[in-house]
Parts: sequence; C-alpha cells; structure tokens
Amino acid sequence: MSEKKPGILRRFFGGIWRAISLVRHITFNLLFALVFILVLISIFSGDDKIEVPESAALVLNLSGDLVEEKRYVDPLDQVLNESMGSEEEEPEILLTDLLKTIQAAKTDERIKAIVLELSSFGSGSMDKLTMVGAALQDFKATGKKVLATGDYYSQNQYFLASYADSINLNPMGTVLLEGFGTYPMYYKSALEKLKITTHVFKVGTYKSAVEPFTRDTMSDEAKEANKAWLDELWASYKQQVAERRGFAVDNFDETITGLYQKLQAVNGDMTQYALDAKLVDSIKSREEFRQDLIALVGESDKHSFNQIQFKDYQAQVLPPVHYDNPLTEKVAVVVARGTIIDGSAKAGTIGGDSTAALLRRARFDEKVKAVVLRIDSGGGSAFASDVIGQEIKLLKAAGKPVVASMGAVAASGGYWIAAPANEIWASPTTITGSIGIFGLFHTLENAMPVLGLNTDGVGTTELAGMSAGLPLFKGLTPEMSSIFQLLINKGYDDFISMVSENRGMTKEAVDKIAQGRVWTGTKALEFGLVDKLGTFDDAIAAAAEKAGLKQYDIKVMEQELTPTEQLLRDMFASGTVQALLPDAKASAFSPLLKNIMGQINRDFKVMEQFNDPKGIYSVCMSCTAVN
Repeated sequence: MSEKKPGILRRFFGGIWRAISLVRHITFNLLFALVFILVLISIFSGDDKIEVPESAALVLNLSGDLVEEKRYVDPLDQVLNESMGSEEEEPEILLTDLLKTIQAAKTDERIKAIVLELSSFGSGSMDKLTMVGAALQDFKATGKKVLATGDYYSQNQYFLASYADSINLNPMGTVLLEGFGTYPMYYKSALEKLKITTHVFKVGTYKSAVEPFTRDTMSDEAKEANKAWLDELWASYKQQVAERRGFAVDNFDETITGLYQKLQAVNGDMTQYALDAKLVDSIKSREEFRQDLIALVGESDKHSFNQIQFKDYQAQVLPPVHYDNPLTEKVAVVVARGTIIDGSAKAGTIGGDSTAALLRRARFDEKVKAVVLRIDSGGGSAFASDVIGQEIKLLKAAGKPVVASMGAVAASGGYWIAAPANEIWASPTTITGSIGIFGLFHTLENAMPVLGLNTDGVGTTELAGMSAGLPLFKGLTPEMSSIFQLLINKGYDDFISMVSENRGMTKEAVDKIAQGRVWTGTKALEFGLVDKLGTFDDAIAAAAEKAGLKQYDIKVMEQELTPTEQLLRDMFASGTVQALLPDAKASAFSPLLKNIMGQINRDFKVMEQFNDPKGIYSVCMSCTAVN
C-alpha cells in the first residue's frame, strides 16, 4: 500500500500542474484573440484616418519628458494600455522623432505654422531643447510662423517657447523663472532611528553621491561644486532667452524682494507682470488665440482653426518601421542613457553587457565604418563601465573611430565610458567630470536585537558567510572596512589612470580636476576632459570625417526584440488601437506628497540598481538637476 502513495501523489500534483498550465494557455490565447480583434477593428475603421487640411497649423502638444532613448515598455503592456485609452505613467518624447517631425513640417506646403502647446511637456535638458529650438528656427526660416500659447510656463517650457515668433499667456496664467537648483533628500537621521548603520568608502573630496545617506545637510564642498556648475547653467539660460526675447540679462528676477516689488506695482497681477517684463507678447484667452489662428490658417468644421496634432502628424510623416539600406556605408549610433548596471538591461538603462553587445555588433558590421556613443548618464557600476570601455578599445583597434557625444549628463561612470573614445564632444551645458568612486553598505546589526532577530553559526574561515550577506546582519569589522577602502582606493587609481592614458594627461593633472567634482562642458574643454563643444550632429559629422566617409547613412544600433515582441510591435506600428474604456487619472495624493514620495522613490530606485560585483560605483546623484 505504501509503495503506491508516491505514484498517487505524483499523479495528484501532476494533475494540478496540468490544470494550471491549461488555464495559463487558455488565458494567453484569449488575450491574444482579443488583441487580434482590436487590431482588425483599428485597421478597418474607415473614419480613423486623419487628413492634413490644405492650410493648417501643426500643434506640438508635447506630453512627457524629452529623451534620447525611450525606456523599454513591454509591447503587450503598451497594446493593452492603448486599447484601454490609458496613458503611460511617465510618457516620453523621443528627441529624434520630434526633430524629424518638425523637419517634415518645414517642407510640407500644407503646414503654415507651428503652435507650441506645452502644458503637458515635462523635463528636457538645455542641450535637447536647443536642438529642438534649432529645428524651429529652421522652420521659421521658410517664412512660416511659430506661435506659443499656454496657461502656465514652467522653466523648461518657457525656454522652448522663447523660440516662437510670439508667446501668448492665458489671462489667468503665470510665468515664473526661478533658476536652477539641486535639493536632495537626506536620510541620515531616519536611518539612525531605524538602527541601520551606513558604511561609506570613497575617494574624492567632492564625491557627494553618498551624502544623502551619511548627512542631514549638504556639505560645504558639495555646495561649492554644485553652485559653480548651476551658476554656469543659469547664466547660459538667461543669455539665450534674453537674446531671443530682446531684453537685457538683468531682466530676470533673482530675489524675493525684487519679485515682490514688481508684483506690487501691478497689484499682484502675474499676467501683467509677465507682459511688463516682456516675457510674453500677448494676454489672450483660448478663444481669442483660436481666432488669431483661424485668421492665419482657416477655420475647420469644428469651429476651430485648421490643425493636426503632433502624434497624428508624426504617424503620417515618419515610417512605422525603418529599414537600413544594405548598400550604403554607415555611422553607427549607440545610445547610452540611464544608470549603468552590471549585466544586461533594456532600453532606458545602460547594461554593461547589453551596451557592449551593441558596440560589438557595430564592430563586426562591415558596413559600419565609425561609431558615435551618445551618452546621457550620471554613471553607476564601475565594473560595467569598464566592460563598455573595453569594447570601445576593441572598436578602435579594428580601425573604426569612436566619437563620444555627451548629452545632458556624462558624469562619473558616464565619463568613464566616454574617455576611451577617439574624440569627445560635449555641449556647453553638459554636466560631466565627477571622476571619483565610492562603496556604500547598510548593515542591520543594531536593528536585529530590536526586532528580536539573531544570526549565528560557524564557518571554516573568517571569510565564510560574506558572499551570503552575513555582514548585513553582523556588521562590518574594522578589518573588513579596511579591505573595502583598499578596493575603493584601487578603483579610483584605475579611473584616473584610464583617463590619464586616454586623454594624454598626467595622473597628477587628472587627480587635480577629478576628486569627484562636477564640471560643465565649457569648463571640461578648458581642462582637457573633452575635445570639442558642439551638437550631436557635429559629433556624427566628426566620426564620418575620421572614417573618411563622404556619403553615409546613420544606423542606430538597438537591442533586438524577441520574435513575440517584434510581432506585437509590427502589428501596432501602423495604427493605434482605439480607446474602449474611460481613462481614470485621479490621484489620492496631493502634489506636494507626490513630489516627496517621488524623490524618495527615485533615490532608492537608483540604489536598487546598484549591482556592481565589487560594490564599487561612480555616480553623480546631483546631476539629475539638469533634466
């Protein structure tokens, strides 16, 4: 009897497993059938196609953050969100798509004007906004108009609006340009209350990335360094806006007293304040602005001006799927955006292995003759940064020049992966440098007794249990701390040695401008950390010139999708599934609480991504202020 029990149990649990598998397969097939039906509906719906009127305005109603590379979103999740009419929680606008859309509008005889409606536009670093601004100026050069209108202009939104021929503000609207700042959250006292011990190992007087976990205030060194580059950014912002708007740089209000006096003069009327300060050209309601556009481009049958929205126009002028010409020589572009982590990562994060794999593909692609590494990163894993750096060296050894193009940020690990390139380009407002490293550990030896928890046992050596995380519960001994500091010292020496070797500088010269200090692109050029100031297009042209290319195509190296992901993406590339359910966007949190929780979440999300095999990192936490 006892011999039959195992067979009975196997059959019993096997049956349960088969039932679970059956339910899973049925659920997936039903979901796929639903998606397929939605595709057919979207394809055969005759009134979905949106035509461009013969005389129209392109409304750039941009929603989300402006980025070099979009975060990876699971195609199935994207399909389901679209089918339900839901927006992404953190929508993003791909910079290259926006630039191509404006370029198409420039030569489209039907598009007579561009309207900047920026109320939902989020973050965008000055280098990216400047590239969009250049495209708008190119559009204006044809004699077409660019008009901006809004209820409230944030600083990013206003910088982009300043490229317009005229800026309109709603009668109840506001323009307030407050300058740049970085105000991290500090966790030292909170960690102490939780009995969590913080262990820091670093090299660099100005390496302040760990300060939020070791202090309750910003150190004087960090304030000095941050104030320097923030002042440079603000000066650049003021100079550019003042030049476009035709007023003096001192027109910007930088003191509470000065702002109060100007507001007092207009009885607290923010719109009159903006008009008097020449920040805007007109104060008009939506209907008044609408009538102006009707006079310019004509009236639609919906009692508004003839128009087409950004996403609708983009869908018409940009091909859903891009195919490379197999006959032309190429300059490959590899985008490195986000935190640098060990291993592989999807788009929006830089995986040491996955980014190296893209560079490797470029190395073995016979049509690729040069590579541009476009960097927008505050760093991360030192190990992963070196993995990427090694692949850049192999590209150079293969006779393919590599040009690093720095976007908003290329600091710490972001500079590590730029240094081996043949040439480094930055924008004047790029945040770079931050050459320094650190190790950070939190241990619970003081929290364990409070919780009534204990860890105990034996091992064959004093090292036993370290890889299993024993120090997390027992704490670090002085000897362990000494070992970690030795590793950090060696890592810093490796960093400045690598920079010294690739930049043709002595280690002493590198160390003098390193120490974890952050610089703007302009200062980095003075110190020899970068070679040229210019745009992304300038970097591509430089790479082509180094490879001796006169005619070439640009090939963006992207991670290959699985067959299922590619199928879903192709199915939905040519059209959007229609909204079937209402969108619920109500939030239970106040804006202030959401802001606080968001900052805490961002800080710990970065910490969560720290997976360097040695626990050694090169990160600039304050650099997020530029986005």
